Amino acid sequence: MAGTRSSTKQAPSSSPISSQGKVSVTNESTATKRKAESPSAPKSKRGRKSSEKAQTTIEESMPDVVEKDASKDTNMVDETAEKPSEESVTDSVNKTPDKAMNGGDQNGHEVSKNDSKSKMDDTGEIEPTIADKSDDNLEYKTTNGDAVEESSKREDSTPSSILEKGIIYFFFRGRVGINEPSDVGDIARSYMVLRPLPHGAKLGEGAIGDAGNNRLLALPKKVLPASPRDRFMVFVEKAKSSMEDIKKESLTSSDYATATAGTRHTPAATPIGEGVYAITTTGRESHLAYILTIPSELSEVQKDVGLRERGSFVLSAKNPQYAGPANTNLPQGPGYPQEILDEFRSLRWMPVQPKLIDYENAQFLLIGSGADALEKATEQQPKDEKHDTDTPLEEMEKLEHEDEIRAEHLKGDDSIFEDLGLSSKEYPKLQTTW
Repeated sequence: MAGTRSSTKQAPSSSPISSQGKVSVTNESTATKRKAESPSAPKSKRGRKSSEKAQTTIEESMPDVVEKDASKDTNMVDETAEKPSEESVTDSVNKTPDKAMNGGDQNGHEVSKNDSKSKMDDTGEIEPTIADKSDDNLEYKTTNGDAVEESSKREDSTPSSILEKGIIYFFFRGRVGINEPSDVGDIARSYMVLRPLPHGAKLGEGAIGDAGNNRLLALPKKVLPASPRDRFMVFVEKAKSSMEDIKKESLTSSDYATATAGTRHTPAATPIGEGVYAITTTGRESHLAYILTIPSELSEVQKDVGLRERGSFVLSAKNPQYAGPANTNLPQGPGYPQEILDEFRSLRWMPVQPKLIDYENAQFLLIGSGADALEKATEQQPKDEKHDTDTPLEEMEKLEHEDEIRAEHLKGDDSIFEDLGLSSKEYPKLQTTW
């Protein structure tokens, strides 16, 4: 299935999906198609690719987790918990640290879009601050790629509750020896690739240049969390990386020899979706909200993996100074500097700020939400209302519409490969059916 989707200003509701066994979604949200002329963007040189030292992948360091199927991973889900409210979920994590993996959310504080300049008030919450603008007199400037432009007007209209925005890609990899998975049980692991954009960025024509700030997130659970009962651990496998490094070390196919089974083949990762995302704060929680651009309509693969046309997850970062369940421990921690460790204080969990997931081996919980997840994640905050900015949802819909036009001018579904610098001949096509 090819093509992209258009967004509307009103987010439709999504049906919840089952967290037991095979994940399914019914009657996903629909979006009204709209046409717009493609804005032209000035050409620019692409950003320089950064190089990182090769490291052990999550699969190599956690072979037992990789081989488990979805039904055996339910130790991270509290099967007896009632659907919590925002406040009850927040209080449960740090008061019951031993159960954080199985049902805790976070007890944290509000975070700012400019996390390096956040200010904490006397209640322990971090108040979002509006970043200083150094280019107020500049309407547009090209940044990290032909398609990305930075606008001072867009910066001013973007709410401070959006801590980060960008392009998100979804992949999965089949089990060893299975090039074409026939159901969720054939998936070894799922991935998300986050490509952050400047806060005031808008999208024009062309592929997105590689700024070397990409993240690869690994989901051993294989599927996305469907409800607040689902709390799945996610690992930052690559951070501040070029797409070339991510491609070579994590997404390509490989062969290796074993003493008993001969040569084994690990298939290349298969793309299943692209869209726009925003990491937002609602005060006591942070969220990963997304709107899909590709494919144009959800098919069985996307539904089974747990993707929605519009969705959101609560994010809660793990304090590496506390041990977790044995099957989630990594040989090496994220290497946070002392200033970040101090922000955790004595908390085992805190709301995710973008800087917390800029370290390889960082761990965080991805917590499912209900049908109104996107609306909750993109609520306008009082401070932004005073500044008369767009709502977070309005900014996401602008970005989604720009991404839709951009993808149409590339190669439809194949724009994923062009964006990421991948060869469509070396990787499976975007998969929509088993």
